[in-house]
Amino acid sequence: MYTRKGKKGINQDAMIVWENFTGEKNVFFCGVFDGHGPSGHKVARHVCDALPLKLSTMHQPRPSAKKEGDKDSSHKHWEASLIRTFQELDEDLSMEDSLDSYCSGTTAVTIVKQDQHLIISNLGDSRAILGTRDNKNQIIPVQLTVDLKPSLPSESERIQKNGGRVFAMEEEPNVPRVWMPDQDCPGLAMSRAFGDFCLKDHGLISTPQVSYRRLTPKDEFVVLATDGVWDVLSNNEVVQIVASVKRPSIAAKVLVYYAVQAWRTKYPGSKVDDCAVVCLFLKKRPPVSGTLSDISQQTASHVNEVDPKGKKTEEGETVINCDIVVDPKALEEVNRVNGNTIKHRSRLGSLSRDKITTDFGGQTQS
Repeated sequence: MYTRKGKKGINQDAMIVWENFTGEKNVFFCGVFDGHGPSGHKVARHVCDALPLKLSTMHQPRPSAKKEGDKDSSHKHWEASLIRTFQELDEDLSMEDSLDSYCSGTTAVTIVKQDQHLIISNLGDSRAILGTRDNKNQIIPVQLTVDLKPSLPSESERIQKNGGRVFAMEEEPNVPRVWMPDQDCPGLAMSRAFGDFCLKDHGLISTPQVSYRRLTPKDEFVVLATDGVWDVLSNNEVVQIVASVKRPSIAAKVLVYYAVQAWRTKYPGSKVDDCAVVCLFLKKRPPVSGTLSDISQQTASHVNEVDPKGKKTEEGETVINCDIVVDPKALEEVNRVNGNTIKHRSRLGSLSRDKITTDFGGQTQS
């Protein structure tokens, strides 16, 4: 896993990988979280730490579920546990005096891998994809989550039924946002999130979309990432990059490297967004540095961490593995494809995240 601070201020992304989750072998929990608002970095870190702990307590393994006939029951049990955990954690967050989450919040996309079973939960516009092989043995992406934004008719309908407003700013007409009934704030670019209690009575919810997928021998890896990656790289570009990396242990860092370069190429006048990536390889566990070999739970959400070799990383980076060499020709090809695929997109209006004020008077969150 790897995260890098963008150019908008403190890194508001967080991430976690937990091996032997719930004390069971071959069970993994992975998640990425994208904070927003003045205290978004604190909310993201809090949720990153608290969510897996609460889920591990909430979800008690059932011996009977190991029988082949109980597999459906098992993933339904996970689904119920996840939904309840998300909702209870949001309630806990509302009563947490140390965090101001009235106009701050975070997305969350998580996976639980148990043997050949994958349970995916999503809140907001971070994303999970699967890298798998088609009938011609070519690597292709399968998107595992839906970006939960107010542009979706069902999401917009729920918000408006509860008194919230959905409209885009003149500066970015293709980005619908969520606003309070009688104030032009906070302008949230997602329709579900932890926190953001100024909108919780107006259609914003903390109920995740939970889905299930049975893994096959053709499935190779899962990528979880915040929108700093997905705003500039397509699903196909992401799986091609990850699949082409010779050492899986540096895949997340290489992917972020490509994303940062794509930001600079596609949006030279915009500030690069924070990026966080978790790559879970399904066939062979990626090698881990010796200093981390005994760690079963790895989390990262802070800047200026020390890397496994004891060296300080570039400001704004948190790494599990380092020392990469990227093929310039491959990078040039990704940038060329980006330029041909998307001619123009207005990502940031005049109200960018780094200018958010405490009272959110007419300001936006992205």
